[in-house]
Amino acid sequence: MRELNDTKIDQTALSLLRTLTGDSGAKFWPHQLEAIRALVRDRSRVLLVQRTGWGKSAVYFIATRLLRDRGGGPTMLVSPLLALMRNQIKAAESMGVRAATINSTNQDEWDEIEERVKSGRVDLLLISPERLANQKFRSKVLPAIGRRSGLLVVDEAHCISDWGHDFRPDYRRIVRVLDLLPRGVPVLCCTATANDRVVKDVIDQLGSKMVPLRGPLGREGLRLHVLKMPSHAERMAWLAQVIPRLEGTGVVYCLTVHDTIRLSSWLRSRGIDAVAYSGGTDQDSRLAIEADLLANRRKVVVATSALGMGFDKPDLAFVIHYQSPGSPITYYQQVGRAGRKLDKSWGILLSGSEERDIQNFFIESAFPPPDITSGLVRLLERTSAPMSKKGMLRELNIRPGQLEKLLKVLEVEGAIEREEWAWRRTLRPWSYDMDRLRSVTSLRRAEQKQMLDYISTDRCRMALMRQYLDDSAAEPCGICDNCDILRIHIDTNPEDLRRAEEHLRRAKHPIQPRRRFPDTGMIDPERRLEFGRVLSVWGGGGWSDLVRRGKQVDNSFDDRLVRAAAQLIRRTSWDKGSPQWVTFVPSLRNPGLVADFSMRLAASLGLACEDVVTKVRETHPQKLMQNSEQQYANVRGAFTVRPQVPTGPVLLVDDIVDSRWTMTAIAWLLRGAGSGPVYPFALSDTQGRSV
Repeated sequence: MRELNDTKIDQTALSLLRTLTGDSGAKFWPHQLEAIRALVRDRSRVLLVQRTGWGKSAVYFIATRLLRDRGGGPTMLVSPLLALMRNQIKAAESMGVRAATINSTNQDEWDEIEERVKSGRVDLLLISPERLANQKFRSKVLPAIGRRSGLLVVDEAHCISDWGHDFRPDYRRIVRVLDLLPRGVPVLCCTATANDRVVKDVIDQLGSKMVPLRGPLGREGLRLHVLKMPSHAERMAWLAQVIPRLEGTGVVYCLTVHDTIRLSSWLRSRGIDAVAYSGGTDQDSRLAIEADLLANRRKVVVATSALGMGFDKPDLAFVIHYQSPGSPITYYQQVGRAGRKLDKSWGILLSGSEERDIQNFFIESAFPPPDITSGLVRLLERTSAPMSKKGMLRELNIRPGQLEKLLKVLEVEGAIEREEWAWRRTLRPWSYDMDRLRSVTSLRRAEQKQMLDYISTDRCRMALMRQYLDDSAAEPCGICDNCDILRIHIDTNPEDLRRAEEHLRRAKHPIQPRRRFPDTGMIDPERRLEFGRVLSVWGGGGWSDLVRRGKQVDNSFDDRLVRAAAQLIRRTSWDKGSPQWVTFVPSLRNPGLVADFSMRLAASLGLACEDVVTKVRETHPQKLMQNSEQQYANVRGAFTVRPQVPTGPVLLVDDIVDSRWTMTAIAWLLRGAGSGPVYPFALSDTQGRSV
């Protein structure tokens, strides 16, 4: 490989930077040139921990060009952000870096891309971490590419560490990729979100000789504020007043998909150009929303963390959190997207009463319980043939998403191996690392406590946040709400508060019918549950507070809930005719609660309430059942229906809906006994939350 002296490296790198940025006066940030030298001249392993927007991609694009010009092999970039790197790749191509991508959508092109790599026609090969889990890719494509690589780049390197906020098991496979590289190939790991513990974990896994380059995390001009607003209605009313007064465009982060939909709907009703964005938003819509926000055609995007790593808008004027995230790393990564190239920007955290419950759910569901994990390994040990995920869900009470992560972890650890769409146990010894589980869970609780302290502190918020992230240069910012007398003080307008409460109470919450049984296939349309309604979302404001009180305190539901339910049912357009009679889901634990409410509701509607469903055995609470296989098995055979029931459309009432399998099973029986269409109605939807 041809050598370059420091002067030549510096001059060429600066010229490439100016081509990349389109700025003839561009200069390197501190550590950028140092990192490029370490990769190109010293062939070192470098860990870059720099704030969002610092220019980490410029380092590896320029290093790629310099190494290729010296005769080095192509760069292999492992990143979860391939779909968000279009602009950066286009800029890299302006300085002659030829890029190609290997992903799940272009398997037919893998052979052709491999040939282009072999013939030197690819300078930068982008790979998602999930590709490292693909057997065909690992066995056929990766070895051929790895032997030719001139630089390995690991983007969002904090994902390697299960101490990090965004641990991804597939990242653990990167350690094996290092074994495929030629001796002396430089490695660059990049992240904006790593404290001392995560940095140490990454270095321990990828090599003790790794050179860490950490920069200060302070953000000049970013004004951090905190406002405690327990209720949804307070926050919604406040946002409707404040967002139009803020200059520029911004993002409001929510902890749940439901809140993004509901809040964006409210803001639009108040004349604010808002749109919801989450992992459930289809790809075309996501691209359009991102483009509109980048071009300042949209005032505000109400998003989950799906609008996260890789989204780059230097003139984002404000980031508001509708609830507090569970860790300082997550919070700072998100709020730090504001104002990277603005003199003034806002980072406002609105603290709500429900956030602790949501954070607890995320912490408690992050890792499957030890008995489930060990149970999966024992299950595969007892099974001679490979087992599918569906078979595992039938045997184990585990969420599908948890199972997906658990399979990846066990496969990376060598305890199991994949064969097509099934898994089998290997001969490798394995035991559950209970100490690590306790340590990581304890850390999550400590981070949760740090966010509580951040909300209540009277110290400089920026300095405290930087201290949490182990930034040794932390100092008072002078502009947060604790440093400066200039604060956001806007009293909530009583009329806006009333409208917000009304919006919450009138929001439409559907019950979607299930269409397939887990074990026997499609449900006969003539015996299927119909589309139904829910009055509220548990813990989501509106009527949910009264529902909670009735269920947990009074053991009776308020007459206001009867009137609200009757109004909702009357104004609903039922697909197959309005309900002509009412029945309810019986309970052995509390037989009078739903029965009493149903009779009062039926009377308010002028309908008969018929007690036609009997519960013949006790069941576990559906909230404890973690997947459809377990939920359906829990209620199958638990109910009977009178041989003859009224024939018209029926309203099937319950207090809480969770999995929808209880109502699905009862609807099947009612239709079989001669009833008309079965419309489900519930006072609240738990959406998997504890009741």
